[in-house]
Amino acid sequence: MKVLVAGAGGMMGRAVSEHCKAHGDEVLAYDHARLDITCAEVVEREISGVAPEAVINCAAWTDVDGCERDPARSEEANAAGPETLARASRNANAVFITISTDYVFDGTKDGFYTQHDEPKPISIYGMSKLEGERRSQLINPRTIVVRSGFIFGIGGRNFLSTIHRPLSTGASVNAITDAWGTPTYSVHLAARLRELAELDQPGIYHVVNAGMGASYEEFARAVAQELDQDESLVQGIHSSALKRPAPRPRNSRLACLISEARGLAPLPPWRTGVREFLAGSPLAGS
Repeated sequence: MKVLVAGAGGMMGRAVSEHCKAHGDEVLAYDHARLDITCAEVVEREISGVAPEAVINCAAWTDVDGCERDPARSEEANAAGPETLARASRNANAVFITISTDYVFDGTKDGFYTQHDEPKPISIYGMSKLEGERRSQLINPRTIVVRSGFIFGIGGRNFLSTIHRPLSTGASVNAITDAWGTPTYSVHLAARLRELAELDQPGIYHVVNAGMGASYEEFARAVAQELDQDESLVQGIHSSALKRPAPRPRNSRLACLISEARGLAPLPPWRTGVREFLAGSPLAGS
């Protein structure tokens, strides 16, 4: 399969590129410098020129608070960008996959969010990602939207991807105790994205690691356990104490209603993802 990966310089882009290469695909990996997804002419020229069978969009502006401060940039990167890729993919007769977020939901539900739940984003970031979903689906009938959340992996800069560093040295850390999601290992998510490209069945998929989900505090404690460190190093704090500009959903756990029906097995438990991540992520250069 000939796969074009947009946003190949980021955590998910690298994971997808490496996974596809390992499976014998011809991978065209574009970082932001090579392919700015907000530049329609460049996107159209590149995609039409290389004629991929699948385009996987891992490019996004994921700074939630930054998006709150700069809605115009958020809309350009997270809504207009995917739309541009979707259009160029349609013109090249390629299946288009774009990664969306659990933040399209408001977080008031107690259980898992499925495709039956109506999106109600409460942040600019969530709104722009939802708009990106909708525009992509409108412009390209072969669009696959993959909602995920609490993603961690090698090269990631978020809390979940970096908490192992201070914990490994025995340093204490603060972790939010009143916000829950479904942790998802980038390598496992990348594998599912390729499966979906081969499946070529348009729709919205919720792709997360198996399990009941976790709060940031629970995730950090799991990491401490895997590192054989004392769990008391993790101190729980309430999200309100951080006084962040953008609101976040209290609960954004996801579950998929259609994956099994389309022959897709559940991803491994998120604790397995943590174990594999730590095993493959030496502290030096992780």
